[in-house]
Amino acid sequence: MSAQHIADDTRGQNYWQVDRGLRELLPLRLDKAALDHIEPHLDRLGELAGGHLDELADAADKNPPVLHPRDRYGRDEEWIEYHPAYKEMEKIAFGDLGMHAMSHRAGVLGLDRPANAVEKYAIQYLFAQAEFGILCPVNVTDTAIYLIIKYGSQALQDRLLPRMLSTDTDTFWRGAQFLTESTGGSDVGALESVAEPLDVDEDGVERWKISGQKWFCSHADADASILIARRKDGGPGSKGLALFVLPKTLEDGTRNSYRIVRLKDKLGTKSMASGEIVLDGAVAYLLGDADNGIKQALAQVNLSRLSNGVRAAGRMRRSWNEAMAVAKSREAFGNPILQYPMLRRQLMKILLPTEQSVSMIMYTAAAMDHGEEDLLRILTPLMKLRACRDGFAVASTSMEVRGGNGYIEEWANARILRDAQLGTIWEGTANVNALDVITRAAGKDNAHHTLADKLHIELKHPNIPGDFREELSSILTRAVDSMDRCVGDPELEEHYRTVSGLFYHVVSAVLLATEGAEIADRTGDARRLLLARQVVKHRIETADPFAAQHDPADIEITDILISGEPVSLEKATVLIGA
Repeated sequence: MSAQHIADDTRGQNYWQVDRGLRELLPLRLDKAALDHIEPHLDRLGELAGGHLDELADAADKNPPVLHPRDRYGRDEEWIEYHPAYKEMEKIAFGDLGMHAMSHRAGVLGLDRPANAVEKYAIQYLFAQAEFGILCPVNVTDTAIYLIIKYGSQALQDRLLPRMLSTDTDTFWRGAQFLTESTGGSDVGALESVAEPLDVDEDGVERWKISGQKWFCSHADADASILIARRKDGGPGSKGLALFVLPKTLEDGTRNSYRIVRLKDKLGTKSMASGEIVLDGAVAYLLGDADNGIKQALAQVNLSRLSNGVRAAGRMRRSWNEAMAVAKSREAFGNPILQYPMLRRQLMKILLPTEQSVSMIMYTAAAMDHGEEDLLRILTPLMKLRACRDGFAVASTSMEVRGGNGYIEEWANARILRDAQLGTIWEGTANVNALDVITRAAGKDNAHHTLADKLHIELKHPNIPGDFREELSSILTRAVDSMDRCVGDPELEEHYRTVSGLFYHVVSAVLLATEGAEIADRTGDARRLLLARQVVKHRIETADPFAAQHDPADIEITDILISGEPVSLEKATVLIGA
């Protein structure tokens, strides 16, 4: 068999240069000075992600970490052995890019200020196209730093932050998040680990002793791990829980009193060590108010949910690029497969969720930069719920486009699919996030109305065709009404997930339309308006399965979007109205 018959992949591409969506959106979300500074770094990372970083990710995936119960002297000080490829990725992620530290101090990537959220998540999004697993340690280190700054005493900050904010990967302290116990993951109020006060050390840091077990500990050998435990006098439920930082090594140089008892044999994210931990009177430092552990920890959970959504978007973009590499290079039945209508329909099922997710992450990151907490309250669980679900379906469809080779571990599709499944589980399943959307973000904070009010204003952009503007405004109002009905009637709980997912689609359609209108002003390209039209037609409207019919406008829009060619506002207006 000749190798010329095997379809191409994306190895060797620059993922920044081929990512039209991100390149279009960043000028909308960053000022010129910030954009001019970050673009060369994105270009360098895009080349790395499409080449050497992807090779490292593949090697680390095939050579997962190994737990050794003793050190070479026979001491019961377990350690985790990582493949050299993982250690090199660690140097890139934490050292060269400083993703864990960039939000918290100046100096990373040459910035004279902390990076904003749009910059950080653009970096993570590109990185995720090559490697998913190590972004968990990056994120939990980043969010642990956030909690220590927000809730730690000055003495505790002075002790931990210089170590954790370093980009020297030989000496810096990595973070983690140890919440889940065998009693459950999302039901944190049921956990059984017990904490009791110990003392205040000579630096004025309040110390407690923790005993119990943690069931899913990603980044199991971290140096400073966030965990929740029940105060010995705290009673049942979430009220009795406090938040702590667990150091691996105490200030006198001795190992803390906890053990990694085994590593998990996981479906995906195999490069990164997830394990079970037994705490035997381990010393931990109190964070914040001992009566508000759950509330304080939710800040980390929500940031982790957003990071998961960013990773899902990155993996969807990779899935799109892989599918297009195949479609452009593979022939079947005497023709390039890109010519076949059903294949083109499959490609649209990859492209639409991908572009929706990129719009959502950039809009959410911008809301974070602007301090719009009311918007973040609903955008974050929406992203986690829908983008991560879409990520798995998109990865599967991309694998199918490649065919049998996609199922073989020599190609990237299998790893992408395995990693994508975890995105639906980490930091709460779709059901858990739907509960958050309906009962808390909408029910308690009225965040869906706040978001919709802002979007109605943005829909007034004159480049959005009038009839389409009215259609988008109408479905946005209907989506809010649907959420209101769920908030007002607990018996509708079975529909929370569907209603939340629909709200995601409506919000993303509005974003695509407003982005397309703005980009048309800047560059003359109204492509994202066509994407908005397709989201409405194929992800919001319910088609009659018995009424299949030829739609010339739909086919022409598909041709334009797959080709990647720009489209004028005049042409887009005609197609949207057809």
